[in-house]
Amino acid sequence: MDNRLGEMEAFVQVARRGSFAAAAKALRRTPSAVSRAVARLEARLGVGLIRRTTRAMTLTPEGELYLARASELIAEFEAIEDGLGRDAAQPSGLLRVNASVPFGQRMILPVLPLFLSQQPRMRVDLALTDDVVDLVEARADVAIRIGPLRDMSLRAKRLGRSRLAVVAAPAYLARSGMPAHPDALPGHNCLTFSFRRSLDTWPFRIDGAVVQRPVHGNFFGNSGEVVRRMALGGAGLARLARFHVDADIAAGRLVPVLEDFSPGDAEDIHALYAGHERLSSRIRCFVDFLAAHAVVRA
Repeated sequence: MDNRLGEMEAFVQVARRGSFAAAAKALRRTPSAVSRAVARLEARLGVGLIRRTTRAMTLTPEGELYLARASELIAEFEAIEDGLGRDAAQPSGLLRVNASVPFGQRMILPVLPLFLSQQPRMRVDLALTDDVVDLVEARADVAIRIGPLRDMSLRAKRLGRSRLAVVAAPAYLARSGMPAHPDALPGHNCLTFSFRRSLDTWPFRIDGAVVQRPVHGNFFGNSGEVVRRMALGGAGLARLARFHVDADIAAGRLVPVLEDFSPGDAEDIHALYAGHERLSSRIRCFVDFLAAHAVVRA
């Protein structure tokens, strides 16, 4: 690791993984060797790249800039190596993917073994969360987003569109009754979300106009899967994406509610990735695979 590329890679791994120990494990080096490599890099550049305290490690502004440039150079280096040898057409390396819990569980995990069998030189680091994370901060190569696109600097490939539906378990409806109109919602326990972008109203079409009706309940979940499981347990009404609950509806575990008042709204689902002109073969093959095998039509 006494070369510039090795020092660059050591720094990138420390920045991405948040500690020298984690970087050393990924690089199969000792933490002291990684620390010395980063120190040599900082000495050669004449600037500090990492702020070290007893409690945390953060990047300096120079470190953030170097990380962005170094990541591109390392990716380019890997692409050059990918282009050599008899298996040049086959992508390789680590791909970091970030997706919502429901989409990851319903659409990615069932087909991911097939993808890895087709791409034996690739590795996938999959993180599932319903929090909206920054693609760069999360060190993700590909992120799956449901809903309107907010960062127009990213490239996007549409994977489908999913309608939303109000559902409840038969046990809850037997106990609390089937609401006949959205105006009956104040008498029902509505399961909602705890993240900041969540609304405390649900839309319905009443007399030809889409109106918002307030909802209240005794439970807030931080993911669609958490809310779905509470609905399955008979805790109340939930409004979830159809791709997330279609299997439950088909099996009778959940029942659609207030269908006559559905506003017909739906959310687009996209795969997002950095908008460089030259797209890594790792990213391209995964996004193309999702477009072929994880398309949502619910």
